[in-house]
Amino acid sequence: MNSVSVVAAVIKNEEHEILCALRSESMSLPGFWEFPGGKIRCEETPQEALVREIREELGCDIEVGGFITQASHEYPNALIILSTYYASIMKGEPVAKEHEQIVWMPLHKLKSLAWAPADIPTVTLLTGGFIE
Repeated sequence: MNSVSVVAAVIKNEEHEILCALRSESMSLPGFWEFPGGKIRCEETPQEALVREIREELGCDIEVGGFITQASHEYPNALIILSTYYASIMKGEPVAKEHEQIVWMPLHKLKSLAWAPADIPTVTLLTGGFIE
């Protein structure tokens, strides 16, 4: 099975809300929520990929912070290996360029969204749970 390394950003605002992105109809897993990010290219570090992907998807510049977790999920066509990092917006306001919509969500409400399977371990950690 093909494995794909991807990276995602847990971006907090000044109100300590988390930026959540709804996958559009043109994406795989439409209607599921995710932390914004994307594939890591061969020549990139995870942090470089995350800066590039957020600029492409949301039109803003970020500073990548600490590593949160790495999780994998086997989808029908690929094994996704997702690394998540904290990030802060340094320049610009996020705009949904590729996603159906983006929302700022309080931490305690994250579990109310239908998350893409690979993102669930990060949601669990952020909301005080433990990854099995």
